[in-house]
Amino acid sequence: MEVINRYVTIKTHVDGAPEESDFELKASAVALSLEPGSNAVIVKNLYVSIDPYQLNRMKSYSSSQKSSDFAVGIIPGEAIDTYGVGKVLISENSEFQEDDIVAGLLNWGEYSVIKPGGMLNKLNPMGFPLSYHVGILGFSGLTAYAGFFEVCKPKRGEKVFVSAASGSVGNLVGQYAKLIGCYVVGCAGSKDKVALLKEKLGFDEAFNYKEETDLVSTLKRYFPDGIDIYFDNVGAEMQEAAIVNMKIHGRIAVCGVISEYTDAGKRAAPSMIDVIYKRIKIQGFLASDYLNIFTDFLSTTRDHLRTGKIKPLEDISDGVESIPCAFISLYRGQNIGKKIVKIAEE
Repeated sequence: MEVINRYVTIKTHVDGAPEESDFELKASAVALSLEPGSNAVIVKNLYVSIDPYQLNRMKSYSSSQKSSDFAVGIIPGEAIDTYGVGKVLISENSEFQEDDIVAGLLNWGEYSVIKPGGMLNKLNPMGFPLSYHVGILGFSGLTAYAGFFEVCKPKRGEKVFVSAASGSVGNLVGQYAKLIGCYVVGCAGSKDKVALLKEKLGFDEAFNYKEETDLVSTLKRYFPDGIDIYFDNVGAEMQEAAIVNMKIHGRIAVCGVISEYTDAGKRAAPSMIDVIYKRIKIQGFLASDYLNIFTDFLSTTRDHLRTGKIKPLEDISDGVESIPCAFISLYRGQNIGKKIVKIAEE
């Protein structure tokens, strides 16, 4: 017996802003059987993650492709791996049984065949929707938690600025910061997103960066005494403006530079005089650097979700065919919160 697996791939390398024409929906047969002793697993994909960093994997060249096993280049025509949640259909691996709910590296498709050495773990949903385990209780959540608490080392009462604050990571950073008593300002790309940050998520202030002509002055207005912590999801001009407004011994966690991903000529040129004399710490990081604190992150975030102190922010599309549009939406500022595609019902 076999099933037809529909999956999304790229036709050619994508070196600019992604367009729908860059992607292709393919189909191939997957036999619902495995060689005895193969230690492989066939998974029915239920939810898959849509993340900005994937664009760097689609490029003909990006230095990131050589820096992490999670960022290796994608070959046109081949399935694209991503973090997701699924259900085991067939297993030759003693760690997994039929109907187990699992999380790990699946692909942008309807089925995944996970070979020995693949990243896959049994999942205890803990009473939460499965989509939460792709976003807020998955790598997006760990990114926010590790970047804020491990990289930035916040203290109560400090002043925190978050760019792309309505995105999958930024919204959680702001919520974590408020929970420990920080003053938090976020920026986003629309009036509706600004309202959401303040009214739903509890940010102290927020602004629409598209309405500001002088980011240095804008940040000075919101942080007259300076910024202690900047959580950077954007790069370029926003990073430059934040550094001008940092306090002495300020900390910057560089999570992403999405404004630079689609424009090879766009780069941040921060004032290194400020970096030196203010003794600013700037650190890039990956969530995979902090897998050792996953249990702490999960326990803390789970408890905050149950008490309502943290609010999940999800943007879910339906069907494998919606993956290209879902991905492109990240670069057009159309998503609010964690972008996820629901592939199938459990």
